[in-house]
Amino acid sequence: MPVTGYAYPWDVLDAPGFLDRAAEIGVDEVAVALSYHTTRAATPWSPNRTSVLARHAALYRPVRDWAWGSLDQTRLRPGTPDWTGRDDPGGDAVRALREAGMDAAGWVVLTHNSRLGEANPDVCVRNCFDEPYPWALCPSSAEVRQFAATLAEEAVDGLELSSLVLEACGQLGAVHQCHHEKTDAVWSPAAARLLSVCCCAACAGRWTEAGAEPERITDELRRAVRSLIVHGDSGMTEDPLEEELAGLLLATRQAATDELRGAVLAAVAGSGARVVLHGAVDPWVTGALPGLTPAAAGDVDAVVLPCWQAGAATVDAVGAARERLPGAVRVGAYITAVAANPVPDIAGYVTELGKAGADELHLYHLGLAGPARWADMRAAATAARYLPAASHT
Repeated sequence: MPVTGYAYPWDVLDAPGFLDRAAEIGVDEVAVALSYHTTRAATPWSPNRTSVLARHAALYRPVRDWAWGSLDQTRLRPGTPDWTGRDDPGGDAVRALREAGMDAAGWVVLTHNSRLGEANPDVCVRNCFDEPYPWALCPSSAEVRQFAATLAEEAVDGLELSSLVLEACGQLGAVHQCHHEKTDAVWSPAAARLLSVCCCAACAGRWTEAGAEPERITDELRRAVRSLIVHGDSGMTEDPLEEELAGLLLATRQAATDELRGAVLAAVAGSGARVVLHGAVDPWVTGALPGLTPAAAGDVDAVVLPCWQAGAATVDAVGAARERLPGAVRVGAYITAVAANPVPDIAGYVTELGKAGADELHLYHLGLAGPARWADMRAAATAARYLPAASHT
């Protein structure tokens, strides 16, 4: 089973011994973040610092005026990563990998951008209480789709990539870590799902086109959320929405997601890289790995599923995806070796995922996993190598 290891540009370029470590555990390709959201990333392999503070979302390639227009012409223009000290950190990292004989994937985060969301709340996801989610750009907006397409096109420009990994290729929702988050365990899964339904002007326009009344929809959503919060418990998964309304809301979101993905893929059609989509089996999921639409499998070469929570439910989700997706579409299992609670037997877990139908392992994270976690990284990659590329057949 092939292994993709994830990394930031500074991991590849600035952490001594990165190339040797990646080769030692035997990753088949390194996915380099070419566009990424705000983060503070630990640098356990660096002798000179403990972390990198990426103050805002940024494109880790040159932000060229001719592609993005001037600042007063284009609202949605990516930030530049001045914290790297390089003009083209993403490109430099990819080229360093290629020169060392390693395949490089381009890891592109699309709609997760707090910097642009805070500056342009009209294109953000907005819940039924008219509260914007500035970390989430809404795919229903044509402006957002154009931004995402240009972002992807500029991210891969001039690079020789084995894969293009698309994260947040869809809608983010209510559950997101903000500064000193205080919503954890307050909303039930059902309430969080309804609070993740976007009610922005672009989404409301789609409801109107479908013959529905946006004000009635938002009223029903608010009533349902309040009912779940006041009368429900934190574990509730079922909501009181009528089936017809739920169907309309999901269809609206999926149509926007398909349009977003279509615009991005059209923009990168000449890259020659295989297309890897981060997604989830549950169509209602929002976030970095949003729910798959019925049309998604026809557009991509592989789907990567969230497998960070080890257990039977995750293994079953991999099996369900393998059954639903065409045989030509590979199923990737995305696991982490840097969680607060390590997987007790990470090699055994990888083997379980392979037997359930995973075709490839996506391993997080080649830079964040320091000496204390490197044994887990090695164990996961080694277990994957002993599994056939298509162990479900």
